[in-house]
Order: sequence, then C-alpha cells, then structure tokens
Amino acid sequence: MLLISIILPCYNEELAIKGTYKELSSIMQQMGNDYEFIFVDDGSKDATFNILRELSLQDNCVRYIQFSRNFGKEAALLAGLQRAKGQYIVVMDVDLQDPPSLIPQMFEAVASGEYDCAGTRRITRAGEPPIRSLFARMFYSLMTKFTDIEIVDGARDFRLMSRPYVDAVLSLPERNRFSKGIFPWVGFKTKWFEYENIQRSTGETKWSFGKLFLYSLDGIIAFSSKPMAIASILGILLFLSSLFLIGFIILRKAFWGDPVAGWASTICIILFCSGIQLFTAGILGQYISKIYIEVKKRPYFIIKEEK
Repeated sequence: MLLISIILPCYNEELAIKGTYKELSSIMQQMGNDYEFIFVDDGSKDATFNILRELSLQDNCVRYIQFSRNFGKEAALLAGLQRAKGQYIVVMDVDLQDPPSLIPQMFEAVASGEYDCAGTRRITRAGEPPIRSLFARMFYSLMTKFTDIEIVDGARDFRLMSRPYVDAVLSLPERNRFSKGIFPWVGFKTKWFEYENIQRSTGETKWSFGKLFLYSLDGIIAFSSKPMAIASILGILLFLSSLFLIGFIILRKAFWGDPVAGWASTICIILFCSGIQLFTAGILGQYISKIYIEVKKRPYFIIKEEK
C-alpha cells in the first residue's frame, strides 16, 4: 500500500498540535492509505516536544525530530524531507492555516500521474494587516522580475509531492535554502489549488514583519544576481553624472567666473554619493556573506532526539 508522509515543522506550537493531529488523522484514515506524521520541533521553548513525544507513544504513525536549538523553518523542512519514507510527501504548517481537507484532492491529482506536485495558493489575504499584504505582493512581483523562476502570487509551502520531485529538491546541496524558490526551480508539473485565507486555529504567528522582510531578501539573493547588476549600473550612472557636472563647472568658471560657493549643496552631493556607495557595498556584502556560510559547510541542523 502507498505510504504518505506528512511533514509538520513546529516552533512553540503547544496549543495547535493536538487539534491538527486529530484533524489530519481523521482525513488520512478516510483516504485509506498508510501514512506517517513527521513533526519537526525547531527548538521550541514551550511544551511542544513533550506533546509530540506523548503522541508518538499513543500512535505509531507519529514520528518526531527535535533540534538542539532553533535552526529555522527551512532547516525543519529539510530534515523532514530527508527522513520521509513515503512515495508521496506533504509539507504543511501545524497551525491549520493550511486546510488539511485539500489533501485528498491534491493526492488524487499527483497519483493520477498527470502532475508531479500539487501546490496551494491563497487568493485572499483577509485578516492580514494591509501593510503586510502590500509588501507580500511586492515581494512576489520582485521575485518574478529579478529571477528566472516563477513564484505564484500567494503560493504556500503547503504542497503534496511525488517521490521523484522530492528527490530533486533534496539534490540541491545549498545551505542558504529558500524553499519557495527551490520548489519551482526544480521544474516538474504542478497543479495549483486555491483557497481563501484562513486564520490560525490557536496561538500567534512566529513570523514578524522584520523576519518576513529578511526572508524575502534571502530569496531574491538566493535566486538572482540582478541586484549586483543594479549596483554596477548605479555606479556607471553616477560616474557619467559626475563627468557632466565637472564639464558644467569648468564652463561656468570660464564664462561667468567663480560660482557662488555653498556648503549645503556640497554636503548633499557627498551624502548622496556616500549613500549609493554604502547601498552597493551592502548588496555585495549580502552575496559575500552567503558565500561565507556555504564554504564553512556547517550542518544544516543538529538533532537532539528523534523517533
């Protein structure tokens, strides 16, 4: 019988785990396939791990991985994918913002052989702060323009994948992982399922605006070198502008004498050029920092306990 692996990263989700487990168990039993739940405790500081251990004692279908500290959601996803035994693999959040009721339809689409992956996307952002929704739309637009991959607007990590698809994802050895980019980069054929935004079942989101902003920057840097090209273009434009200004000053001196000196304009020009230099240096620094992390070859995560 086919085995379906469901990977659920967890970070301080003690209030959500049991409800999600109960709903997923009901759905998987109705489907009639063998299944396993792989909960990845990403260094939680609450009772998350104790609940996972308790569930594993009650149900042999429940497995868990406990990290030695918080390594981030990308590391948790990778750990789950590496240990999934199923012919079909589901990744989803544990807060029920990803509707488990879609899993049977997703499985049917991929099991038919017509598709290699069933992805999901939100078509509304009801309940989100307007500024957060605005920046999310800007992010998807920038990713489309800056990279050679197409990230569907509103795409979620919630997806069901075939074993060849997952093997392709795992074949990418990079340590600076950005799953939203890796999934479309490997190719294959994906069917999209749409749903309206769902509020968390319990608890609060662990993704602050700042974390999401830095995560989006990591995504752009991981899949595009265009920011460095933009820095080069800015440098060329400033150089040409400086030549024009030098010529203007020489002509003004020759025909109208010494121009009126003003420290304010000089300071503005200095600050403008310095800001551009720091901006471009920052872009280069981001790429260098990623190289630094890659060459150290530290492990993606450290496991404290697993079952």
